[in-house]
Amino acid sequence: MIPPGSTIGIIGGGQLGRMLAIAAAQLGYKCNIFDPHENPCAADVAASFTRADFSDMAALREFGRGVDVATYEFENLPVEALDVLGDRLKPSTRSLAVAQDRAREKAFIEGCGARVAPWRQISSLADVTAAVLKVGLPLVLKTRRYGYDGKGQAWVRSRREEQSAFEAIGEEPAIAEAGINFLAEFSVIIARWEDGAHVFWDSPENEHGEGILRRSSVPCSKHCAAQVAGAREAARKIADALGHVGVLTVEFFASDNGPLVNEIAPRVHNSGHWTIEGAVTSQFEQHIRAICGLPPGPTDLTGSGAVMDNLIGSDVERWPKLVAEPGLHVHIYDKGEPRPGRKMGHTTKVMR
Repeated sequence: MIPPGSTIGIIGGGQLGRMLAIAAAQLGYKCNIFDPHENPCAADVAASFTRADFSDMAALREFGRGVDVATYEFENLPVEALDVLGDRLKPSTRSLAVAQDRAREKAFIEGCGARVAPWRQISSLADVTAAVLKVGLPLVLKTRRYGYDGKGQAWVRSRREEQSAFEAIGEEPAIAEAGINFLAEFSVIIARWEDGAHVFWDSPENEHGEGILRRSSVPCSKHCAAQVAGAREAARKIADALGHVGVLTVEFFASDNGPLVNEIAPRVHNSGHWTIEGAVTSQFEQHIRAICGLPPGPTDLTGSGAVMDNLIGSDVERWPKLVAEPGLHVHIYDKGEPRPGRKMGHTTKVMR
């Protein structure tokens, strides 16, 4: 058990790192943020800040010597470089390596006994054509690496679109995935400890726009609720197979044939932001508890439900009206200039 007063290293200085640092401070820990940017928003609320490139192994070694445990806030990180942190890094780089390559991720999920949409690996235009013939239309191309919030994706809805879709993803190695007629999208958020102990939160139903999460709501609709038990079992098997320590999020499609895994995120997740006010223990505090070996906190709802809305781009300029709304919890990330598609903050309303 890592005691309060110790230092937690957080690799990545975005809003997730910021909220992790706030939760850690509440429990009496200091945080050191590792990030290559000049003014990452997480550094504003941390005890110290190390500015270096994520691939700088010498800087990471020095960083590791100054922290008692380290974690990360996003998965597009160089695995080989982070390996220098050894056992101090929780979750391990195994979770990173699986989650940052979509082809490896799909194969891993299927190996755990969970179900995904039909898919094939893509490395050429000929492969796209073969996928259309094998998987059928419509299908979506997704780059194997560095895709998030709808980036690195292109749809093929007719044979005429094969080449343009492949060009749209930069002709990068990818997967081709069957389009799914799903009833709803939902997440299973699990926190796992070194000894295999684990807890779940209520599953939020998620609404996306232009590939970006817009809203998460609990409780979820009947379409999702009927599939949560099976989805939780799949998420637990994935977490156990990874030996994951900390929060892991598994995104699902609720389909006529049961839950299908969309993707995994080996970290705290946007769809769990509602837990800050909507659950007794937030995903951020629970992650700190898990990586430090503290006992799990309860995950019960604090009300009858909650709704989290992202503030995307210029949405944040409505802050004067938002902070004046009774009962609305406003989180602004202080990320500077609002840009289209950029997550600038979120709000949560808890129903009593």
